Amino acid sequence: MKRVSNSRSNSSKTSDKPRGKRNDQAANGDKRPRKFEERGEKDDKKPRKFDSRGPKEERGPRRFDDRRPARKFDGHNRDDDGVTEETFIVVGKNPVMEALRSGQEIDKLLILKDNTDHVLKKITDAAKKQNIIIHSVEKARLEYLADGQVHQGIVALMAPFPYSNLQDILNHAKSKGRDPFIVILDHLTDPHNLGAIIRSANICGADGVIIPNRRSASLTAVSVKASSGAVSHTPIVKVTNLSQTIDDLKKKGFWIMSTDMKGNPYYKADYKGSLAIVIGNEGSGISEKIKKQCDFSVSIPVHGEIESFNASAAAAIIFAEAAKQRFQ
Repeated sequence: MKRVSNSRSNSSKTSDKPRGKRNDQAANGDKRPRKFEERGEKDDKKPRKFDSRGPKEERGPRRFDDRRPARKFDGHNRDDDGVTEETFIVVGKNPVMEALRSGQEIDKLLILKDNTDHVLKKITDAAKKQNIIIHSVEKARLEYLADGQVHQGIVALMAPFPYSNLQDILNHAKSKGRDPFIVILDHLTDPHNLGAIIRSANICGADGVIIPNRRSASLTAVSVKASSGAVSHTPIVKVTNLSQTIDDLKKKGFWIMSTDMKGNPYYKADYKGSLAIVIGNEGSGISEKIKKQCDFSVSIPVHGEIESFNASAAAAIIFAEAAKQRFQ
């Protein structure tokens, strides 16, 4: 069979015929490198000079507002709602409902406009019976007042939180016909832990919580929401000197219990009688001075790699054991 050659054969690529200017130069023996073709005579070139813009215009000092970008809550002002540094703000359905049930003085109730939530309607009806001012507002306004907290469509503005005193705690226990049970927080700093511990204390029958006035978490919207409304039913006392308060409790016949990793297992302790349980700071625990004033200490055995529980979780475990012994 006769084989027909392909038109795309490589034979065309091996042609001896020179092509293009480059091959012509090679054939003539010209091997000089190509140079950049200059566009003009050298004498015509002039050095470039910086064109000055003239004297600078006088500018006034820039204000912070001039360079601040537009923010989500621009146009909202706390003064419009009468909110001051002392105003106590409660956010969320359960915390507001518990504040209404406890009879605390609420100045104003702000509810999401055009909502159809049946729980919010229930809260609104209860507020109307107490002649509380109710305003329907936009969502952005609630978010501004809630300051990052989940408001669930409702915010309550209250007078400064009504802190109790030590005698109020003792009277609370007396009205229940039982020995007083008090929780002392030694410079707890996390407001969420504060609220969670107050909630556990209330559930387990504590008659009050004592916190120091300085270097400690205070009641804020975060702690109130974490307590799920327990702050409205639990006497909370702020004291200037925690050590002096413990001495006063000892004079009244209280046993002071500390929570410490070196203590005895918590389920072997006696929680009956007049008792005060001290919960320490999240990082450093109970201060040495307070620890020396305690009569005994308890700990929670751990069986894993992590050394200890979170402060609020540890408090809940110990409070539950106290409730078990005191109310059974």
